[in-house]
Amino acid sequence: MQKPNGYLTLLAGSLLLLGCAGKPKSGEADDAESATPVQVEAAKTATIHQTVTAEAVLYPVRQAGIVPKISAPVKRLLVERGTHVTEGQLLVVLENRDLSALAQEGRGLYQQAQAAYETTTRATVPEDLKKAATDLDAARIAVDAAKKVYESRQNLLKEGAIAQKLVDDARVALAQAQAQFDVAQQRFNDVQTVGHTEQLKSAGAQLDAAKAHLEGAETQASYAEIRSPINGIVSDRPLNVGEMVSSGSAVISVVDISEVIARANLPVAKAAGIKTGDAATISGPGGDIAGRVTVVSPAVDPNTTTIEVWVQAKNPEERLKPGLTTQLTIQVADIPNAITVPVSALLSSDEGGEKVMIVGSDSLAHEQPVKIGVRDGDDVQILSGVKPGDRVITQGALGLDDKAKVKVSAAEQQQSGAGEK
Repeated sequence: MQKPNGYLTLLAGSLLLLGCAGKPKSGEADDAESATPVQVEAAKTATIHQTVTAEAVLYPVRQAGIVPKISAPVKRLLVERGTHVTEGQLLVVLENRDLSALAQEGRGLYQQAQAAYETTTRATVPEDLKKAATDLDAARIAVDAAKKVYESRQNLLKEGAIAQKLVDDARVALAQAQAQFDVAQQRFNDVQTVGHTEQLKSAGAQLDAAKAHLEGAETQASYAEIRSPINGIVSDRPLNVGEMVSSGSAVISVVDISEVIARANLPVAKAAGIKTGDAATISGPGGDIAGRVTVVSPAVDPNTTTIEVWVQAKNPEERLKPGLTTQLTIQVADIPNAITVPVSALLSSDEGGEKVMIVGSDSLAHEQPVKIGVRDGDDVQILSGVKPGDRVITQGALGLDDKAKVKVSAAEQQQSGAGEK
């Protein structure tokens, strides 16, 4: 049985009314579909740290490749690779029987020279001086006696008691006695001054020469004992017992890694603000280690056009090993009252340079070119284009058109508003 036409018309009208009642307004649907969800963060004023980062190679603070001064076979090895040693510790002993014999000979010669010096100072010189003094006294007595005889005969000649010839003989005897006295006086003076001094000088020179010979021989013998010049760890020990040591190559190597030096080669512009004493961080196994800049090369390497910078740091538990490549971060300066935004807010501008998208009070994203300064971790300094409190888009800005409709979550709107206040 067919339904009447009136019934069909009524049914169609009811369906049309139901469809109109459930459909939202056109403007509300367009707004909901066109608003892009984004995350924002307010630009802020803070102190930002200007840092320089670079790869660096680690070196020990001190190292010594010990080269022996003599060539001889290895007699004893007292350390192994990896052994911790102290300054002055005996590491290697070389064969030295020939050098010990030379040292023993030197000791004998020195003792002989000492004995000769003692004899000269205590016996020879005093005896010579005593003999010269005795001869001088005898000559003086002879002169006095000859003078008295001469004077006596002169008196007797005046009285006519003796002949002239006896007076002349007395005069000759006095002259001879005086001559002998002069010779004795000169001999005494020579022994007391020149002879005494020269004998002592000669004996002293022989003693000094013997002592120098002994010290040289003992020094040569001591070269057979190889000791550590620094505190550290044995890093290399290439020889074994019985092998011949060459005086031109290292027999053992010691490194001090209680501290390490990170050496980095930086471009001139990057190194321009770095100075000795700047704080730095060496990133290595087990975490970061704080250090200080100790060397900034005053000259540019002509081969690499870079400047070498050294950072020295303590090496607790010797975690960092020489030769390791690490990340070096140098804190160059602090910039107070800098306007900063997250690095994630930066976008590349079509005209070149950088830009950010700022959400205005109209809920639209406004494209804003910016000039950036120093980067510090996740933040970047904005030199122009943004003022404190501006809400920059940190997520969702890629591909977003200027003046595009955006939607910020309620929680972020409250956080951003609190930051503006």
